[in-house]
Amino acid sequence: MSWHLLGAGSLGSLWAARLSSAGHSVELILRNEQRLTDYLRAGGLQVRQGEQVQRHALPAGLASDPVPIRRLLLACKAYDAASAIASVASRLQPDSQVILLQNGLGSQQAVADLLPQSQCIGASSTEGAYRENDFQVVFAGQGHTWLGTSPASPAPDWFGELASASIPASWVDDIDARLWRKLALNCAINPLTVLHDCRNGGLRAHESEVQTLCDELCQLLARCAPEAAIGLHETVWQVINATAANYSSMYQDVQQGRRTEIDYLLSHACRSAEQHGLTLPALNQLQQRLQHHLQQRGLPCR
Repeated sequence: MSWHLLGAGSLGSLWAARLSSAGHSVELILRNEQRLTDYLRAGGLQVRQGEQVQRHALPAGLASDPVPIRRLLLACKAYDAASAIASVASRLQPDSQVILLQNGLGSQQAVADLLPQSQCIGASSTEGAYRENDFQVVFAGQGHTWLGTSPASPAPDWFGELASASIPASWVDDIDARLWRKLALNCAINPLTVLHDCRNGGLRAHESEVQTLCDELCQLLARCAPEAAIGLHETVWQVINATAANYSSMYQDVQQGRRTEIDYLLSHACRSAEQHGLTLPALNQLQQRLQHHLQQRGLPCR
């Protein structure tokens, strides 16, 4: 069975390249004729790890192609997920499986609502990857990916293919908690790197601000996914120290004039707090500061 990749984001491209290298059939789905032309001109996906560069000339087509899809990697940004899946919904088979490689929360449910007959699989990853240019990805650091469904279900038959492609992954029963944990880490780090114009390690100079955010995020997690709150403070600082020389993904988006995923990260956290009757002043103030900053840069604040 073929893997189809919709959205040539950094993590999805990395998966596609590794699956193909392991001998699995992978096909890219590009959004229009121009993107397909650009891809063919580029000669495929390029993946760089250190000094090593590999090019993967994977087959590619358009969303309008008639070939049925039974296994789809959805690797676009969270704000594009619903429209992207709608473009191929007619090709998905009743037993299709869709792996959702989006940051934050909210987009997963939006996609699931559009696909009542498909199995939607959430993913939370610590893999380090970023795009240098179109169809050029840098593998910045080995990590791990947790996958699962809500409600929980057994691992699918193809799960072993990930290990054969050297994609470190675990199938878990608590994917919602994993996604909440990743959201909290992103909320504690990414917005502050934008506002303080710094690498992740620069947040060491703003320790009290990070600690206050972690305190409030733990209150939110206690309501939404209690197990995700355990050791959050320590994990946030571990991530800051381990990635001290890196720029956060949100920082890179802002610097390159791209829309951020604020609505699926910080704004989702603030909405959830309000729904649970929680008063989290630092988190709300951070949201307002970030929205104002984005508006000043001419970027969407949703």
